[in-house]
Amino acid sequence: MDNLKEETEILKELTLKEGDTWRVFKILSEFINGFDNLYHIVPAITFFGSARFDEDNFYYKKAYELSYKLGKGGYNIITGGGPGIMEAANRGAKDSGVISVGLNIKLPKEQKPNKYQTLSMSFEYFFVRKVMLIRYSMAYLIFPGGFGTLDELSEALTLIQTNKSPRFPIILFGKEFWSGLVDFYKNTCIKNGTIDEKDLSLIHITDSIDEAISIIDAHLLEKIEYMEEQKEDVSKIQRYKDTAKARGLR
Repeated sequence: MDNLKEETEILKELTLKEGDTWRVFKILSEFINGFDNLYHIVPAITFFGSARFDEDNFYYKKAYELSYKLGKGGYNIITGGGPGIMEAANRGAKDSGVISVGLNIKLPKEQKPNKYQTLSMSFEYFFVRKVMLIRYSMAYLIFPGGFGTLDELSEALTLIQTNKSPRFPIILFGKEFWSGLVDFYKNTCIKNGTIDEKDLSLIHITDSIDEAISIIDAHLLEKIEYMEEQKEDVSKIQRYKDTAKARGLR
């Protein structure tokens, strides 16, 4: 009896280990697939925001307009691939003629891939998807949203604050919605010493589409200079230069 129990425990342990081992390969395959399919989309801008807004929503319309104008200027657009703000941004990108990327994930509710993606990928693991959302983006446009949006905002701020990522624009669109969070940072976090006052410089908050585009354009020129200093891939740098030229920045 004791031997049977011991053998059963060993089999259980082997089964668990086998599951973890194959999970590693699945995660690796998602990374490789993402890298292979997304390397050519730069320069790109990532949009975040609520999946619950329909096309009559004020922020949906603004996200569409901003995405469309960025697309007409040569920026490709990345979203999480779902409805709401993600749909609006993909729709604006597709209508403007640039690459409209949707990085989809399966969720029990809300997440249904929108029909405006010209490059669509599906991920099983949130953390792999997050890497892809940030790796190929040169700016974050964050519209009003829920926990998922706040999660992406906090992670981006943390990566920049800890020097794990080069600095890039994080633009909060919608002063009325975001002002309460910014006040919390100022009046609670800074007051209690949990963040530094200089950390707020990582955030731009605006209601203006033109201002958002100006911030991104300025960073595009800084990005080109940085890549040249780092002697990055010449063909990659050229894609950024082509966009800058198309936008009349060079």
